[in-house]
Amino acid sequence: MANTNELELNRIDKLIIAGWTGRDVAALERHIAELAAIGVERPKTTPIFYRVSASLLTTNDAIEVLGDHSSGEVECVVYSFNDGLWIGVGSDHTDRKAEAFGVSLSKQMCAKPVSRELWRFAEVASHWDRLMLRSYVGVAGKRRLYQEGSAAAMRPVPELIKLYGGDVALRNGTAMFCGTLAVHGAITPAENFAMELDDPVLRRKITHSYRVHNLPDNG
Repeated sequence: MANTNELELNRIDKLIIAGWTGRDVAALERHIAELAAIGVERPKTTPIFYRVSASLLTTNDAIEVLGDHSSGEVECVVYSFNDGLWIGVGSDHTDRKAEAFGVSLSKQMCAKPVSRELWRFAEVASHWDRLMLRSYVGVAGKRRLYQEGSAAAMRPVPELIKLYGGDVALRNGTAMFCGTLAVHGAITPAENFAMELDDPVLRRKITHSYRVHNLPDNG
């Protein structure tokens, strides 16, 4: 039987956001172009690793953000604990207005919603490229598919870990977001964001959704 675990956020003291992790150069360029359209400069390297506060992680079903210019991105999230690597799904919710001034700043400004449920990485490693990621946005009461694609679109977890730390292991207590997919249409702020990690081989899904509450932006 497949092993699952429930995330304990107090076990995480280091959070890494891996960006520009795409294997497909054309798809990577499309995502760079999406962000360039809203004023975000090209990354210095691909992939690139942003350090943000581990306290941003949340399993709550709602977050508060400044203004109406932030949006979510579905990603696989890998966790390193003393019993090995675990996988969940999360949203690298990002302030798009701040992103035009500095990506690191924008990453730090928003909570990072993640699923409570986790799978052992060892159980999915052999069919990693068959895992599917999806996200849905809810705007004005209407829900639509926002992102969809396989984990094969991003560099494999062991490769990301090696590129980040020059080793094959993450330090215990570390979480890493592993990269996202291009969106359908334009980057969209939403009232609700839903995400899922679908394992068609073991026939199971991890899901999580959250509401976005906009705080007044008074300058």
